[in-house]
Amino acid sequence: MDEIEIPQYFICPISLQIMKDPVTAVTGITYDRESIEQWLKTAKDTICPVTKQVLPSSSCLTPNHMLRRLIQAWSTENASGGIDRVPTPKSPLCKSRLLKLIRELEVPGLYVNALKKLQVLAKDNSKFMEEAGVPKAMVLLLIRCCNQSKTIGVEQALRILYLTWTPSGEIKAAVNENHRIIDCLTWIQGCDIANPVVVKTLAMQVLKRVIEAANTRLLEKLKPEFMEEMLRVLKLKFSQQATKSALQILIQVCLWGRNRSKIVQANAMFELVELELEKPEKNITELIFNLLAHLCSCADGRAEFLSHAGSIAMVAKRILRVSPATDDQAVHILSLISKNAATKEVLSEMLRVGAVTKLCMVIQADCSTYLKHEAREVLRPHSNLWNNSPCIAVYLLTRYQR
Repeated sequence: MDEIEIPQYFICPISLQIMKDPVTAVTGITYDRESIEQWLKTAKDTICPVTKQVLPSSSCLTPNHMLRRLIQAWSTENASGGIDRVPTPKSPLCKSRLLKLIRELEVPGLYVNALKKLQVLAKDNSKFMEEAGVPKAMVLLLIRCCNQSKTIGVEQALRILYLTWTPSGEIKAAVNENHRIIDCLTWIQGCDIANPVVVKTLAMQVLKRVIEAANTRLLEKLKPEFMEEMLRVLKLKFSQQATKSALQILIQVCLWGRNRSKIVQANAMFELVELELEKPEKNITELIFNLLAHLCSCADGRAEFLSHAGSIAMVAKRILRVSPATDDQAVHILSLISKNAATKEVLSEMLRVGAVTKLCMVIQADCSTYLKHEAREVLRPHSNLWNNSPCIAVYLLTRYQR
């Protein structure tokens, strides 16, 4: 390739590489499309890199078809010398075309066809479509479908929203200005809809992103029915991804306002313990224990946790068997229980089901220092009670109680 002389006008002034999609700016200088578009997005001063003239970020870039054909012909002739052939680029997506499709979404006879076209475009033009306002249009369409109890087009709208979603200020504003989107996405879970597993899973994935974008005020206003719907998703277990999304959503929302109590009152503790007893995959177990630890930080949560006959045994059994993240949350749960709900019955239960033995094993195992310290803090106040029990080897407690 070094022996082949590349014509200077084939080289992009920005990337200094052979241009694949040459376009000419209003200043008359030709650049590779990818390079000049990136320049216009990121440069502090949007000026032409060559002429230094002002180059508006919205300025038109005209495809230089003649130069592209010359580059393609030259690259084909020199392929034997190691030059890669330059493919014909796809026609760039026109913003006016997108705006036309967005307007058609409001026309009853046209919106289904417009959705199909937008879904095809979303696969390769997500960033451009986000800038054109497509995600907000999908939010409004989904809300309209919910208000009218119509499911036609819901799957396509969800796919487009998922593909074009970026954590930008525009999408956050769209969510917080149109809070009905949360009700809409939970409404989909109870709908009689075609392709239900795929659509409901997709709705949960979008809902997770909506919750992440929602402001504190919106999160604090979530209704008890929302928590009940998330727990219903956990109970139905119609897909692994939906279960994961529901757990992530509950972890996110339980940090705000009275949501933790709302989740507990929705019978979350029972459903979480039952779900974990089915031995799900590791990532699901980690999420379950994360949520359990959050809920056990309140008195109602601890009471509901202890009301399940298998809760302490389940937590004890998972220690040192799943992952370090699970160990952290499991020991923390036992710590919260032993400090705040340490009745004689609970302490006896911890001993009987092996929780005390597991805490001793944590101290001996190759665990982090802070986790060993937390385990010691659980054992120390109750060591006199547990020392006299035949259910545990005495040396474990006497050796590690301090």
